[in-house]
Amino acid sequence: MTDEAKLRMRVVGLAGWSGAGKTTLLIKLIPELKRRGLSVSTVKHAHHAFDIDEPGKDSFEHRGAGASEVLIASSGRWALVHELRAEPEPTLAALLQRLSPIDLVVVEGFKAEHHPKIEVYRAANAKPFLFRDAPNVRAIAADCVVPDAPVPVVPLDDISAVAEQALRIALPLGEVVADLEASSPAQRLPMGRAGGRP
Repeated sequence: MTDEAKLRMRVVGLAGWSGAGKTTLLIKLIPELKRRGLSVSTVKHAHHAFDIDEPGKDSFEHRGAGASEVLIASSGRWALVHELRAEPEPTLAALLQRLSPIDLVVVEGFKAEHHPKIEVYRAANAKPFLFRDAPNVRAIAADCVVPDAPVPVVPLDDISAVAEQALRIALPLGEVVADLEASSPAQRLPMGRAGGRP
């Protein structure tokens, strides 16, 4: 990635408890951002081991046989699967730096990380708000009133307003990576299903 391309890239996140509607919001937000002339990529955290290939397929068998990386390519797409084996999970900073040049990266999950984020909140979840504990919540998209919110609050179903907030708070890739790398593990929320990355 060229230095010029890195300077153009910006990063913003959507964070919230499971069931808050992060993915539902994101699949509506991407077309709105593209309508505004932006190219968009996403990074999503998954809780468990996951597969993008099926047992019985050659690439699945290659990984099963011990290949460290398997690159699958066709005329329509390509995907690189990297098996961690005994390696630690990559940091968000490392993942962001692997992306191809793009205007905006939207990170889904990783709520304990220090990137600018919009909290996605659904009252029916009956969970506490993240903005009180999670770092860098700069806006909230909610389906209810948010008492004492220290940041702008927009309706969860107002995609244009969410897009405005995303563009307002997004920061350059280099700044986000530096903040992520400088954040102390002691400042992060505990990892895991209750307080972890998604």
